[in-house]
Amino acid sequence: MNEYKISLIPGDGIGPELTEATLKILDATQHKFGLKFNILYAEAGDTCLEKRGIALPEDSVQKIRESHACLKGPVGESAADVIVKLRLMFDLYANLRPIKTYPATTAARPDIDMIFVRENTEDVYKGLEHSLGDTTICIRVISRRACERIAKKAFEIARLRNGKKKVTAIHKANVMRITDGLFASVCREVSKQYPDIVFNELYVDAASMRLIKEPQDFDVLCTCNMFGDILSDEAAQLVGGLGMAPGANIGDNFALFEPIHGSAPNRAGKQTANPLSMILAAKMMLNWLGERYSDEKCTKAAAAVENAVVQTLLSRNTVPDLGGNKTTLGMAEAIATVLAENTG
Repeated sequence: MNEYKISLIPGDGIGPELTEATLKILDATQHKFGLKFNILYAEAGDTCLEKRGIALPEDSVQKIRESHACLKGPVGESAADVIVKLRLMFDLYANLRPIKTYPATTAARPDIDMIFVRENTEDVYKGLEHSLGDTTICIRVISRRACERIAKKAFEIARLRNGKKKVTAIHKANVMRITDGLFASVCREVSKQYPDIVFNELYVDAASMRLIKEPQDFDVLCTCNMFGDILSDEAAQLVGGLGMAPGANIGDNFALFEPIHGSAPNRAGKQTANPLSMILAAKMMLNWLGERYSDEKCTKAAAAVENAVVQTLLSRNTVPDLGGNKTTLGMAEAIATVLAENTG
C-alpha cells in the first residue's frame, strides 16, 4: 500500500488537542518508516451539531467510507449520534479495549495486561426505548449471530496474545436468563472449538469485584455491550485512568480507533490532557492496517510507537497527570523525538 486514507474526527472538548498530539506521532512514523497518510478531516460531534444542525453529517460519513480506517477524538453529549451510529452503520461489531500497565504511571500493579472484547452493535445500546404513560421500556437485543462472532473474536485474540491464553465470559445469566442465557451458552459452545484456550465465566457483579481484587488474573474478557462499557472504564482506573485507555471498533472490512473516554470540556484548551489514549489508539490503527494489508511498515511503526511511549514515560517528559510538566502537545513532541531517534 503506497498511501493510506485516514478519516479523522477531531471531536469536542480536549479532542482537538489530542488529535493535534496524535498527528505529531503519525507524522513521525511517516518519516521514520516511509509511510504516507492522507488525512481526510470529518466533522462530527457537539460543535458540528451546533454549527450545522446535525452531529454526523453525510459528507463526513462519505469521507469515512472512502478511507482505509477512521481515527476519532472524543465527542461530547452527541456521542450516541456519532460513535454508536458509526458502529452500527459500518457493522463494527467488536470493541477492543486493552488495559495494560505502563511504567511510571499510577497503575495499581505492574502485571496488569488484559483486553476487553465487547459486543458492539446490540444490547440496550441499540437505543430501543419507549414511553408508555408513566412507564418507560428499554428493549435489550441479544442475537445468536452477534454472540457467536464476538465469542470467536475473543478466542482468536486469546490465541494471538502472549501469556495466559484465557477467555472469561462475563454475563448475568442467573437473572437475565433469556438474553444473557443465550450469550453464556453461545460462549460455552464456541469455547469447545478452542481446546487450547482456558475458558471460564463470571457474573458481572463478581467480575467487577475481581477486577479490583485480582486484575492480574484476567487475559481476554468477552462480554456484551453495556457491561463491557462499564467494566472497561473501571479497569482503566487500575492502570492510571482513562487517559491510558485506547479503543478499537473492528468490523470485517473496516475499523475505527478512538480514546474510550469523553471530551472533558472542563479541560479543553488547557493543554493538560494525557494524549496517550489517542496515541495508543493510533498505535492500534497501525497494527490493524499492518494486518489487513500485510504491511510490515505499519506493524513496525506500531511497535516503535509503543516503545517510544514507554521511554517517554520513564523519562518523565509527560503531562502533570503522569508526574511531568509537559503540555499535551509537548508530551507528543517528546514521544515523536524518541521515535525519530531510536534505531531499528
